[in-house]
Amino acid sequence: MGPPKNAARTISQEAFDEVVKENMEDLGMDPTEALEDAIQTLTLQGVDLSGIVTCVPGEGSVKDNPVLQCLDRLSQLNSSPNSQIGDEIVDLLDKLTELCKAEGSGNAAIASRNGGVEIVCSICSKIEIGCLRAVFLALRALASLLHDLQSREAFRASGGPKILVGILTDGFENIDIVSSGFSVVAAAATSNEVIKELFMELKIDELILQVLSVKREVSIESLYDAIRVLLTPDDNRVLASQVYGYARNFAKIGIAGALVESVRGGLSSSSLVSASIALKAVAVNDEICTSIAENGGIDAVLLCIDDSSEQGNKTVAKVCCSLLCKLAGSDANKNAIVEKKGMDRLMKLSSRFFDDPSVLQEIMAVISVLSLRSPDNAAIAIEAGAGELALQAMQKFPAAQQMQRNSCLMIRNLVSRNAANRQVFLTILLNSGMEKHIRMAKQNHVSCNEAATDALRDLGLDDYNILCS
Repeated sequence: MGPPKNAARTISQEAFDEVVKENMEDLGMDPTEALEDAIQTLTLQGVDLSGIVTCVPGEGSVKDNPVLQCLDRLSQLNSSPNSQIGDEIVDLLDKLTELCKAEGSGNAAIASRNGGVEIVCSICSKIEIGCLRAVFLALRALASLLHDLQSREAFRASGGPKILVGILTDGFENIDIVSSGFSVVAAAATSNEVIKELFMELKIDELILQVLSVKREVSIESLYDAIRVLLTPDDNRVLASQVYGYARNFAKIGIAGALVESVRGGLSSSSLVSASIALKAVAVNDEICTSIAENGGIDAVLLCIDDSSEQGNKTVAKVCCSLLCKLAGSDANKNAIVEKKGMDRLMKLSSRFFDDPSVLQEIMAVISVLSLRSPDNAAIAIEAGAGELALQAMQKFPAAQQMQRNSCLMIRNLVSRNAANRQVFLTILLNSGMEKHIRMAKQNHVSCNEAATDALRDLGLDDYNILCS
């Protein structure tokens, strides 16, 4: 694992304060001007000032910062002989969380730069699980502190993963502890391959399955977020992530099946979107996608798509189409989706949300995958109205780059192995301006160039490299 690319330069609080002091003493600047110049100059030099306390000399000092005051008192209480988790520590943890969660304050960076993660990890290691409110607030504080590489590395170095898994195991019966605990898992594992690996070594997958299996009646959104993060290859310091193997293990022990049950809860579940995203993260190969279908996953997703159409829920529509697209990667699942009237249901959804290209592009992606290497499915898509959808959407949303690209990809898959579909496009849709819209997409959007070229070529047009005149 190498260092992050283009890592920003850093500066200590003492060095920053010295720059401000020099501006005043050597350059004769007034305090406000000296502070503003120091910030501007260092920023232009590429110095990362996150976590630096900036205050006008004479109007306040670093020690007056409420975050630092809170941390100083927590440190004193935590390090005192025979220290116990009393009301004062509980109140300070609550205050620290609120300070760090204040949007745009930079307080989380200040806290983590000044030992906040280490202090809270130490407190977490000492709290008795019976002190439910203290445990809950300590986990909330920890989640609010883990915001960047440095804070996550401090969590790792402090034994955070082991401490956290211990708390989750001991506090399994308490929903608040489970929810706040998995929020910490998600925050800590984001963009950190080493912490993901540590959690897996500590059998976090088995703990996740236990929660999903035992607490089915409760929606714990942070649990699904943790699954998504653990299975996302988002650490740019590593060349090859291990998350593919983690996903296979998740599926092997039964997490995929448990997530299907979560999705089966439908729109009545507040965590449907998070559960669907988590299930998509687990579905990394054909075998897993097939097993999800065998557990009723396709039926559950199609029902959610139907309900999202009825209730006008765009977010659910997009997420469930994205999940269905992933599941359709399996050839067996393609046929199952089509047999369950999937094409007609998708076209109904497109009619419901025809005013939103972000929904249409997801629908097109599903149809494109269903039609890939399947002339029969492509024919069914044309009969359901996929050709007209492409034409009308490209006409209405010429600036919707991703939708235009997905439309071109869909057209290519609809005609590439189906001569009858190609004839439909050539005799009807091209006469309605389809060719012009494909060439416009090729001309106006760089990301559409290859997809549009392929669509024009597979339509049988010889001049497929020519832009719209």
